[in-house]
Amino acid sequence: MKKKIAALTGVGIILILASQVAWADAQTAEASSGIIGSWISILPPLIAIGIALAFRQVLFALFLGIWMGAFLVGDLTFGGIFNSFFDALSGYIVPGVSDPDRMSIVVFSILIGGMVGVITDNGGTRGVIKGITRFVRTKVQGMVVTSLMGFVVFFDDYANTMVVGNTMRPLTDKLRISRAKLAYLVDATAAPIATVALVSTWIGAMVGFIATAQAGMPDFNEAAYSVFINSLPYNFYAFFTILFVILIAFSGRDFGTMLKARITLYKAKHDSKLDKYNLYKDKIEEDEEKKSESHWANAAIPILTLVFGTIIGLFVTGEGDSIQAIIETANSYDALLWGSLASVVVAIAMTLSQKLLDVEKTLEGMMNGMHVMFDGVLILVLAWALSDVTVALGTADYLVSVFGETLNPYWMPAIVLVLSALTAFATGSSWGTMGILMPLVVPLGWEIGTSTGIPTEMTLEVIYASVSAVLAGSVWGDHCSPISDTTILSSIATQCDHVEHVNTQLPYAMVVGGLSILAMISALVLNISVWIIYPVGIAAIIAIIYKFGKIPDPEEYTPEGKEATITSLDG
Repeated sequence: MKKKIAALTGVGIILILASQVAWADAQTAEASSGIIGSWISILPPLIAIGIALAFRQVLFALFLGIWMGAFLVGDLTFGGIFNSFFDALSGYIVPGVSDPDRMSIVVFSILIGGMVGVITDNGGTRGVIKGITRFVRTKVQGMVVTSLMGFVVFFDDYANTMVVGNTMRPLTDKLRISRAKLAYLVDATAAPIATVALVSTWIGAMVGFIATAQAGMPDFNEAAYSVFINSLPYNFYAFFTILFVILIAFSGRDFGTMLKARITLYKAKHDSKLDKYNLYKDKIEEDEEKKSESHWANAAIPILTLVFGTIIGLFVTGEGDSIQAIIETANSYDALLWGSLASVVVAIAMTLSQKLLDVEKTLEGMMNGMHVMFDGVLILVLAWALSDVTVALGTADYLVSVFGETLNPYWMPAIVLVLSALTAFATGSSWGTMGILMPLVVPLGWEIGTSTGIPTEMTLEVIYASVSAVLAGSVWGDHCSPISDTTILSSIATQCDHVEHVNTQLPYAMVVGGLSILAMISALVLNISVWIIYPVGIAAIIAIIYKFGKIPDPEEYTPEGKEATITSLDG
């Protein structure tokens, strides 16, 4: 409590000092000319970051940043403090949402959430996973299949976490796979896959963030969806994490705190005091009774409708002789809307036609799924408004004037990756981190690239890499943070002790994060092709796993006179 009070006091002092400086400027010159493009213009995003770090409340932090920005842009008087409070809503938040492209992202996010809610309640997602796991017999098979489930439920990280975690838990318990390992397999494949999937709940948000960042860049006309596609090769953390998860599952090896958790599980086989699974036995059985299961097609068909509906939309709205040209010219907002709407309609139609749920239950599932997206949509809306504030204040112009001649553009993505990871770790919000940093990073990369005279194609590569750095760093910090929503959800879905999940996942996330920093430096600073970096990265991951990873022998932890019955499950 004392730390929060101290943090709030510090923020209050910053606000007072900023107001005093702004007031002094207003006495000698026009307020706008004294603030726009000056050091004061960076205070709103800094305040947003500071509040988010101190209180772990991203929505509150974003609104305070908007409020302060509205005050600095408007009337710098005591009464202006109160006027800017309302102007933050009427002057920035509401106008920001009224933009058709932004509203398309909001509707897309809500619709896809509704589709996920329907196919979850009608039992389709459970049917998909049950069908795939029917022939799993060994530990390795169980871990590999669990990690691959992320590719099946690729469209949303929350859905991935809850569906895969809850569905695979009884099987992994039977195979005596530790809850910590299950939580890692679920958590580490949720957000990384959602960030690189061509269609997911994350895509709408990321396209929206990128488009917002481009608002103050009149000379940069590339479509936001095209920027996302071109940034994918630089998302080293996402791809390395996916590879790391699959390889460590296939090898059956573990190291660090995860290995200790596995050994504890072997000991618990013969010591009921160590067996944490018994604590959740009643709850697991209760949860299993509540869940419905239906044919896998009830989930697969709506998901395929979403994917192919969006692809068809891109081809209908795009022009050109190549796929890249079509994507670059397509209206991705319309395509995403069409695909998500079609998927909801198909999911509802299949549910009602087979009488899996009645009308009321179907609509209730859809509304519950939409409600899950509410927090993310709010973050989007406030992040857009904060971005508009920074444009009005000329924040990017000030950053360019400070760093334009000193910051090497080729080092920028690596620095952004670390900054993004630290912010996400401290705030526990990957979307909040993206919303705060993306509007600053993209214009900064463009201006630094053009001002330093590097070729245009290299400036574009710096922008693509910086976009991926924000996305990758947000997920990396999210994986390491004990206050992250997805980390907490993974603990809940797998019924794993939350502290144990954080402690066992942290070493693996740090290894992949370190490799990602080296990969980013290699790609931009050393100008090494990604086609070389990825094979080298895979080789490094394999070397680390087989050098430090071990497969403990269950018999070593079996008391004398007791037979180890779980040896056959170690594939």
